[in-house]
Amino acid sequence: MRFLVDFDRGDLIRFWITPDNPTAIGRVAVSVEGRRVAEVPATIIDPNIRAFGWHATGQCTYEITQAEVPDLQSLPQLEIHDIDTNLLIHRRVPAEGLCQNKVLLLNTSIKPETVIQGLMHRHFQQSYFGLGKLTEDMLRCIFDSTTIASSFLSGSIVVPRYESNLPPDRILTSTLIHDPHTEMATRLLWLKARAEAAADPGQAWRFGRLAEAATFVAEYDLLDVKSLKRLFRLLPEPAYHLLYNPLTRQLGTRLPDDRVHPGNSIVAVEILSRIGIVGHRDSFEAFVTSMLDRLEIADTVPAPEPIPADVVDLAGRLRQVRAVDGMLTFDVIMSDAVRSSVVKAWTS
Repeated sequence: MRFLVDFDRGDLIRFWITPDNPTAIGRVAVSVEGRRVAEVPATIIDPNIRAFGWHATGQCTYEITQAEVPDLQSLPQLEIHDIDTNLLIHRRVPAEGLCQNKVLLLNTSIKPETVIQGLMHRHFQQSYFGLGKLTEDMLRCIFDSTTIASSFLSGSIVVPRYESNLPPDRILTSTLIHDPHTEMATRLLWLKARAEAAADPGQAWRFGRLAEAATFVAEYDLLDVKSLKRLFRLLPEPAYHLLYNPLTRQLGTRLPDDRVHPGNSIVAVEILSRIGIVGHRDSFEAFVTSMLDRLEIADTVPAPEPIPADVVDLAGRLRQVRAVDGMLTFDVIMSDAVRSSVVKAWTS
């Protein structure tokens, strides 16, 4: 699926969407204050879309007028979503007070940065969370759009694959680095929490190859160091893939399935040096303060979500497992460097 908003003129909103099914005629839902007020099909044929091979007929362009949405021109707020994917296509809100920047927060943890998302989304016209769940075409449309000047984007993506779509003059990139042992503990407990669903044949499809990893982790006692040592000796490939230097994988490879080699750590460091704002979870307030200051947003810095006690305890036990050291070598180097740099910058 691809899309582009041409303009919102008040009395007319024009955009196009190419559905995943090249023979289908797409539909969008228009909502006002959370209530769906209209469903509108694509009605205009664009021969260029057909020529590009994106759609069989090119009937992909929409024009929303007062005929479809009464009092359209006077509505201060509305949202348009693609019905098939529920992807937000356009959001109209009063422009006063909005941050006129496009900002990308690269999530490096398996858990999204919900506190930062909750703080930032109200300052932007449009927000997209969970970028890692979107298709490549969707991502490129979101990154490349010049008609959505005010947008906050957040999620986990392999950065080298999309770096050409993230020019620093158009998109401010940012990332919060987590302690690698804490992150590994978070991922192990994330897998264990999903083990029951992953073992259910009716639900296993939701987890893909991580279903095997989840059921495997559930067989081991994460409270016992000896059990952890056995776990790391017998890791199946999907679990190994999720746990092995995930930060280096995200910043240093072009595809999620690429193997991580020492050379990828060099690429990861280079990518990290080009990210606009880099912070460490240990200095959460400093990171958020830097973002607000850079974007000239006046708001209160929230407290970080506490790290659960079971995660802290498991991270401590992981530090006692020699096999873990080899799985996190590259990530530990980057995390320590970022932590040291942040502390130095904020104490000097």
